[in-house]
Amino acid sequence: MRKSFFKLILLAGIACTASGALAQSAIEGRVDRLEREMRAVQRKVFPGGNGQYFPPDIAPQQAPVQSPGVPASSAVSDLAARVSSVEAQLTSLTGQIEQNQYKLQQLEDAFNAYKRATDARLKATETEAAGTGGPLPTPTATTPDRPVATTTKPATPTKPAAVDPERAARIAAVPKPQTSDPADDLYVYGYRLWQAKLYPEAEAPLKQVVAKYPAHRRASWAQNLLGRSYLDQGKPSLASHAFYDNYKNFHDGERAPDSLFYLATALKQLGKPSTDVCKVYDELLDVYGTKISATMKADVARNRATEKCK
Repeated sequence: MRKSFFKLILLAGIACTASGALAQSAIEGRVDRLEREMRAVQRKVFPGGNGQYFPPDIAPQQAPVQSPGVPASSAVSDLAARVSSVEAQLTSLTGQIEQNQYKLQQLEDAFNAYKRATDARLKATETEAAGTGGPLPTPTATTPDRPVATTTKPATPTKPAAVDPERAARIAAVPKPQTSDPADDLYVYGYRLWQAKLYPEAEAPLKQVVAKYPAHRRASWAQNLLGRSYLDQGKPSLASHAFYDNYKNFHDGERAPDSLFYLATALKQLGKPSTDVCKVYDELLDVYGTKISATMKADVARNRATEKCK
């Protein structure tokens, strides 16, 4: 009788042990799968992490220590619950990563669309400037002529536009200086045409000064007066390019400060925000603050107050 009772107890212990072993085997399989998934997530979130795990920001609560005599199945059940919790958190983390990747792709698409639109607007501005004979924002290199496979008809020569006799008389009335300094002669002639409000005619000699005599002191004067001629004709876009080119190419020129001052005027006529106009005034004061006249300083202070510059 005692032997039979001992066998029953032994068989029950073996059954509990087998049950615990099966549960532990199932838990180990789930843990292995979790480790593989965590490595995949880590490769996405922490590239270059050398395959090592990073400790979690929030550590799980420590499992209570089982006192002797408590069945092993309680610890296995608790471990299974914790693994289930980790699985749920991993699923949530994977979903968040996919959402972040989708949002990042949307941002990249929006930026590419904005870049294409900006490039198109800049190209249109350059085309407009080239069509009116004004300077382009940035010069481009030319390529040698290449033969084409098809023949084209020669362009029909256009007849020159008839010159208004009155305007022709005004142009002829402007005297051309003839001294030993051709650069100064060209500038003075362009200035006299501009002063007579013959703005298109003034552009040619002013551009010649810049192109032929870039090292001459009059180059800065001519480039600045070219921008003012565009302003007087109601062409603030071309004027802004002319003024900026004078500041960039003839930074130490005598009329570089004037070009910055009138650049702010051109930007305002283009409808640019006050922040852009204020930046130009800031640059003028920072670079040429000790060189400009008291009159220009007063004009800058008054215009900054109007634009509410900080």
